[in-house]
Amino acid sequence: MRILYHIPLSPFARKVRLVLSEKRLPFELKTEKVWERRSEFLEANPAGTVPMLVEENGLSIPDSGVICEYLEEAYPDTPLMGRTLAERVEVRRLVAWFDGKFNLEVTRNLYGEKFLKRLVGRGNPDAGALRAGYANIRYHLDYIGWLAETRKWLAGPNLSLADFAAASHLSTLDYIGDLDWTLSAATKDWYARMKSRPCFRSLLNDRIVGTEPPDHYSDLDF
Repeated sequence: MRILYHIPLSPFARKVRLVLSEKRLPFELKTEKVWERRSEFLEANPAGTVPMLVEENGLSIPDSGVICEYLEEAYPDTPLMGRTLAERVEVRRLVAWFDGKFNLEVTRNLYGEKFLKRLVGRGNPDAGALRAGYANIRYHLDYIGWLAETRKWLAGPNLSLADFAAASHLSTLDYIGDLDWTLSAATKDWYARMKSRPCFRSLLNDRIVGTEPPDHYSDLDF
């Protein structure tokens, strides 16, 4: 059985979970407390980060970007990187947007401060970071909404890794109650389509001890 090492609510691990499930590849989830720097884990992944995927043949693959590229090459029957060169460029651009810009401006400031700090015992949330996260998310929701209104899926005519990258970050923030879905009806409609997919079921069933999601989190109709 392949194993995916993760930490609770990590959007990068969630992206890999969605891709594995969309490609119908069975896997086992294992929580890895990376701050403990376990020697066995560091031998497989010297960076000491999650997610890390360990294939059934023992191959260890670190980093969500590397994992998703690997899965696309190894299991191409369900393509998620676009059908043309132009589509693949747009998919990669948007994945970089969500895993880079969105993560830096929103996810780190909200999930990082409100949940991750508490998880690793590093004190209280920084009020300035929270204000920045709440301010920045409005712009990003507008952008996702514009993409959703002008295209069938975020990167174009086909469901792609861009949709899963965006949905993974939004699902993390939705779990901790930090998304105001009234800010963008188009984003909400697109996300409803995403979380109605079978691959989303395991994420919607997640429950973290000490942190309960809002009632709409697992409601496919919001």
